[in-house]
Amino acid sequence: MVHDAWRHLSPTVHQTPLRTSATTNQQTGKNIYFKMENEQKTGAFKFRGASYKLMRLSPEELSAGVITASAGNHAQGLALAAYKLGIEATIYMSECTPKAKIQATKGYGASVVLTGESFQEAYEASLEHQKKSGATYVHPFDDYDIMAGQGTIALEMLRQENRIDTLIVPIGGGGLISGIAVAAKSVKPGIRVIGVQAEAAAATHVAYHQGIVDKLSNVSTIAEGIAVKQPGEKTLPLINRYVDDIITVSETEIAAAIVAMLQRSKTLVEGSGAAALAGLLSHNDRIDSEHCGLVVSGGNVDIADIARIQSLADQLKVQVT
Repeated sequence: MVHDAWRHLSPTVHQTPLRTSATTNQQTGKNIYFKMENEQKTGAFKFRGASYKLMRLSPEELSAGVITASAGNHAQGLALAAYKLGIEATIYMSECTPKAKIQATKGYGASVVLTGESFQEAYEASLEHQKKSGATYVHPFDDYDIMAGQGTIALEMLRQENRIDTLIVPIGGGGLISGIAVAAKSVKPGIRVIGVQAEAAAATHVAYHQGIVDKLSNVSTIAEGIAVKQPGEKTLPLINRYVDDIITVSETEIAAAIVAMLQRSKTLVEGSGAAALAGLLSHNDRIDSEHCGLVVSGGNVDIADIARIQSLADQLKVQVT
């Protein structure tokens, strides 16, 4: 299915660049390749999955309009994909969604409803509205078409650099890593796939390592793009089967990775977009890799948050010294 997604998406999505950093290579003792999905349309990888999902819908499903819940990036991806097809899109997002993501989603023509403190509350509200409206639901991660669309990232990466032996991928609900893991291992069975979650939103980490599938009572992290309270019912079995390890990172480690990307690569990324680098830097000794690919999943960050991010990064410097 991922290869079919790639054939359909090739004319639609950007083939984002794969970049290297001599500083990061020297720091880690590895050859590091950054897959810059922050340069994808809408500033994040989500446009891939949303576009492929809409390509798979029937004319009747499309004419009913689409509805979803999102932490922000899926909202923009679905809004743009719907706009290109001339169909209505309604997006539910939490009240703490960054303003930049809200404004961008509205800019693509979608109707936005803000509700709840996290993705989970917005998701539950969107399901209730879907029952009344009859719109077609497009889940942000727990959907095989969505996963297949996101998995095209892995196919691109391995075509751009076939020596990659390890992929490090952020995890929210698991749609990105599920698609990437299945796609990567269909091409290169021996490749390792490592997931990264924020310590403050580590439901999939717990489910993977402890076998406990539960809904977290609260998630609060600067990586709001991966602030999901529970793993997907469809994504978790794929993660358990195809992902080799899942690690977690602290808020200070995420912030430090954001600052590092800005200082070394002159690239501003959001918390979830920096999670893979944070995972590499904080767990480098346990990651056995010579050619390591990192997915920079998105770059939609509020400029107003920069001071807080810098303050958190400074805390890590104090802890290290």
